[in-house]
Amino acid sequence: MAPRLPACCWRQHLPSSSSLRSSSQPLVSSVQRTSFFSTTSAPQVKYGWSTLPKRARPTRFNQVTSGLPAPTTGPAAALKRREQSTPVRAGVLAIKKGMTAFMGFTGTRIPCTVLQLDRVQTVLNKTRESHGYWAVQVGFGERNPGNVGAPMLGYYEAKGIPPKQKLAEFRVRDEKGLLPIGVQLLPDWFYIGQRVDVRSNSRGQGFAGGMKRHGFSGQEASHGNSKNHRTIGSNGPSQGGGSRVLPGKKMPGRMGNERVTVQNLPILMIDNELGIVVVKGAVAGPKGCVVKIQDACKKPPPPPEHIEKTLKQLKERFPEAEKHLQAAREKHLELKEARRQKRIEEMLGKSWEPTKEQTEMVKRALAMEEGAGQGEITV
Repeated sequence: MAPRLPACCWRQHLPSSSSLRSSSQPLVSSVQRTSFFSTTSAPQVKYGWSTLPKRARPTRFNQVTSGLPAPTTGPAAALKRREQSTPVRAGVLAIKKGMTAFMGFTGTRIPCTVLQLDRVQTVLNKTRESHGYWAVQVGFGERNPGNVGAPMLGYYEAKGIPPKQKLAEFRVRDEKGLLPIGVQLLPDWFYIGQRVDVRSNSRGQGFAGGMKRHGFSGQEASHGNSKNHRTIGSNGPSQGGGSRVLPGKKMPGRMGNERVTVQNLPILMIDNELGIVVVKGAVAGPKGCVVKIQDACKKPPPPPEHIEKTLKQLKERFPEAEKHLQAAREKHLELKEARRQKRIEEMLGKSWEPTKEQTEMVKRALAMEEGAGQGEITV
C-alpha cells in the first residue's frame, strides 16, 4: 500500500488567495473548498473534527407553540413546585424540658417529650416581593439588653418587642400564612392529635471513631492483628477510584450536633397555663435545647376551622397589635434622631415612666437580691 502524502503536498495544489480573489467564483465556495482540506478543526468547534456550527437557537426545543408546557424555571416556578411541601402556617420555638410517659387506655406505656414555649412572639414577615418567598420570623424567650448589640437593639425597638433569646424563620405557603407582628403564640396554636415536625440539633458527641460514629464492626481480634482492633482499615484503595480517598468516605470525626428533623409526631397534650406541648416519641438534642415545631409537611394541613379559630383568638388577645407596632416605629424614629443629637439621656429623663410590669420586675429583682444576701431566695 502506498504511503499517505503529507498535508503540505496537498496545499501546493490549492489556488492561492490572490487567484481566489480575482476569480469569478464566489468567495464562500472557495472557503468551503479550502476547509474540506484543512488539517485543523474549526476555531469555533470545541471538541473533535465536527464542522457543525454552534447551536444558534438554544431555546428551539420545548416551545409552547408546539403544544408543550412552558419550562418550569425561575423563582416563581420553584415556589410552585414546593407549594405542597410547604406548611400553611408558621411554627413556634420551644425548649426541650425532658421525657416522660403517658399510659394509654389499654395500659400501654407511651413515651413522650415535653416542650415548653416561653414568650414566643412574631417579629417579622417576609414577603414574595421583598425577599422572594413568604416566611414568618419568630422570637423566643428574652435576653438581657446589655448583651445585645446596638443594631439588634434598634431592630427590636422599631417593633416594640424586647430582645429575644433566639430567632427562627418559618416558611409559609403564601401570604395567608403571615401573622401580625408582636402577637404571642401559645400552645393552643396546635390541637391534640395533630401531626407536627420537630427540628433540633442532636447531642454533640465530640470526636468519635468509625465504630461509634458509623457502626463499623472493627477488625479481627487475633491472627496477626496488633493494636488495630477498632481502626477502620484502608482509606484509599487504588482499584477503580484511584489511589485517593473518595469524597464522602465514612471516617472518624466529630459526631453529633447536626440538624435532625423528626417528622409526623402526634401531639398528646397542650396546656396554655404551663405553656407546654407534649409530643409522642423522642426529640433530638439534650435537655434545654431549642426546638422548632411546625405543622407536618407530609400530612394534610390543619382543618380550615382550626386555622380560622386560632387567627380569631390572636385578634381577640391582641386587638391593638397594629397600633402598637405603629407607635413603636414612631418612637424608634424619635429616639434615633435624639441619639444623633446626643440628647437621649435628657429625653428619657423627662418623658420615660416605667410600666406596671416593669415596676413589678424591679421589685422582684430587688427582693431576690435581698434574699440572696440573707441566704434565702424570695419569689
